[in-house]
Amino acid sequence: MKKLINISIFLLVAVFAQAQTVRGTIVNESYEALVGASAVWAGTTDGTISDIEGKFELIFPDTEERRLVISYVGYQTDTFPIRSNNLDLFIQLNSSLLLDEVVVNESRPGQYISNTEGIKTEVITELELKKEACCDLAGCFNTNASVESATTNIVTQTKELRILGLNGVYNQVLIDGMPLVHGLSYTYGISSVPGPLVKNIFVSKGANSVLQGWESISGQINVITQKLDDAPKLLVNIYGNSFGETQYNTYHTFGKSKWKGFIGGHMALPAQEFDRDEDNFLDLPKLNRYELFNKWQYGNKNDKGFFAQFGARWFDEKRVGGQVNYNPKTDEGSSTVYGQHIKFNQTEASAKVAYKFSDRDRVMLLSSGQYHDQNSWFGWTNYDAHQYLFNSTLQYELTYENQSNLKIGGTYRYLDLVEDIRFVENPLELSYAGLYKNKEMTYGLFAENTLYFGQDKFTLINGVRLDHSTLYGTHFTPRSLLKYSPNDLSSIRASVGLGWRSPHIFSNYVTLLASQRDIVFVEQLDAEKAMNWGINYTTSFDLVDRAGSFSADYYQTRFQNQIFPDYHSSHTEVLLENYRGKSVSNGIQVEVRYEVIKNVELKSAYNYLEVYRMDEGQKMNLPFIPKHKFLQTVSYKFYKDQLHWNASMQWYGKQYLPTHHSISTTENTSDAYATINTQISLFKKRFEWYAGCENIFDFRQERPIISWEDPFSPYFDTSSVWGPTKGREFYIGMRFILDTE
Repeated sequence: MKKLINISIFLLVAVFAQAQTVRGTIVNESYEALVGASAVWAGTTDGTISDIEGKFELIFPDTEERRLVISYVGYQTDTFPIRSNNLDLFIQLNSSLLLDEVVVNESRPGQYISNTEGIKTEVITELELKKEACCDLAGCFNTNASVESATTNIVTQTKELRILGLNGVYNQVLIDGMPLVHGLSYTYGISSVPGPLVKNIFVSKGANSVLQGWESISGQINVITQKLDDAPKLLVNIYGNSFGETQYNTYHTFGKSKWKGFIGGHMALPAQEFDRDEDNFLDLPKLNRYELFNKWQYGNKNDKGFFAQFGARWFDEKRVGGQVNYNPKTDEGSSTVYGQHIKFNQTEASAKVAYKFSDRDRVMLLSSGQYHDQNSWFGWTNYDAHQYLFNSTLQYELTYENQSNLKIGGTYRYLDLVEDIRFVENPLELSYAGLYKNKEMTYGLFAENTLYFGQDKFTLINGVRLDHSTLYGTHFTPRSLLKYSPNDLSSIRASVGLGWRSPHIFSNYVTLLASQRDIVFVEQLDAEKAMNWGINYTTSFDLVDRAGSFSADYYQTRFQNQIFPDYHSSHTEVLLENYRGKSVSNGIQVEVRYEVIKNVELKSAYNYLEVYRMDEGQKMNLPFIPKHKFLQTVSYKFYKDQLHWNASMQWYGKQYLPTHHSISTTENTSDAYATINTQISLFKKRFEWYAGCENIFDFRQERPIISWEDPFSPYFDTSSVWGPTKGREFYIGMRFILDTE
């Protein structure tokens, strides 16, 4: 029956639509607005003229070919194509007396903040991802200041993505707009997405649109995989590092008519055995992963009529970590040799279906589903779990005179999670073994309206959700976002909204099983709920004829109910209960990007995080969160733009560490530290060669495992990680790219 359900997961889904207009600004050589410049779709009479600020806006034509003709008296006229992902143009016309062509400036840095979105959205492009190895999604944020990839279990090297200093469970990770990282897939989901499969990553802090659900509390990460319209015909990527780990990726796109296809594969083979700090534990787990993915597309989502996109992904993964002499074939459940052995496979499928009636309205259906089967060993503890997950959203969208965009619809989520925990031996008399069944159905209705007013200087997004969970009751989720653009280069945004999530303790906090502490549920756990509000300012500028940008933001998250594993009250127990007291996260970020000279770009960012909760009138800082963090990157292109050199430095301030039996009972802090990464890339015809080094100065947190001498004692803990543990890593790789042209 499992196999039948696994194979038959079939989905119908609708693409989350982008705005159906192209906007732009037309200026002359001195960056002065050209008033009354003409913008007309080639081959038609549909057009407009620029206003007093040089701005114009046009609705996409119904023709497949979209070429825009820009003209102005005394200036050269030119025609150029418009892509669906380039909706915000900055066009510089040159005098016909000086030049014979029009210069259209639409270049973007590898990472930028979208000017068109009402929500502050950081866009990480393929160009940025190629600045480092980016083997998987967890490694794609080394040059991003908003997202931190943090290790949660040092033995198996599991990671989570944190925004605003909060645990990864409080941000929403989407794959192509769908919530596929959920429940059991949370712990290993972000590592299962290979870097070469990623096209763009959209990062939004704080309250977001209600369209994707109710769970986004600290922010949202939307991972867009390779698009069939512009993906290379063939890509082959080979990677290897100094620890002996190798990875192999390939994908192929095909089809030229309305049907287009995409198929690919990924394989990761394990590193060699290393134990540099001589604690008898492997510094790196042995990782084996095999993955296949497929995507099909019919039609064009911007054209009238029917559009559909279907996708499927299957992967199988095994991780083995622990003591050097641990053998999973003979030592599973052993009380003499400690090891962790994670085995799981996952099948997921998705579909997006839309029908566009006109330029004003369309209907969409978005669905996704997955089956996840996992068997894990943590010493003598066996964790056997499986999960069925299905999501579906039906949405109708109506645009009114390009001033208002209304989206209404309903959602349904089905989650069937079964977790079986047992002990081969139990000398510590741990009490949490048993069968945990979690079957939850959530029904929801939503409405969201985007309003443009004040000559498009203001954008107001108001959204509401009403959701009913069969386990956690009914929740009302309002969110509101306001954007003000005093000019074409600057924006001020503010946001406020609620978010809530269902707790899944063992799948979200798998490190609890890795320690030898007893897990105690003090009371029945309720849904976690929080309010987030924030304000941000972004601007672009030219200084000494060089482009730059500046952004600053502040966000606060205030929990109404929070579940945070309590390691403090007992040295041998972890307490789980609802916390309805004051729990707050304050985050400030300032970032500057500037091209200091031609082809040399610098980016500097500073983060301040204050994450605490009040305990008996005392402010208690939450552990493993640096209050101060600094990021510096530099990029240099040379040798006819064929050689790229990139480097990044991340400095982390001191972090609060929880008390432990082997540590003083006073407040303890970690050391401040910095890591520096560098890479050089050679682009030559169809080949891209890259080589680099991560953590150049080899900083390591020595012996991060507490009570490593006796892994079966009640004090053994693998979660006290505040810094890198594997040290310096060299790597080399090659990409072969065959374009579609």
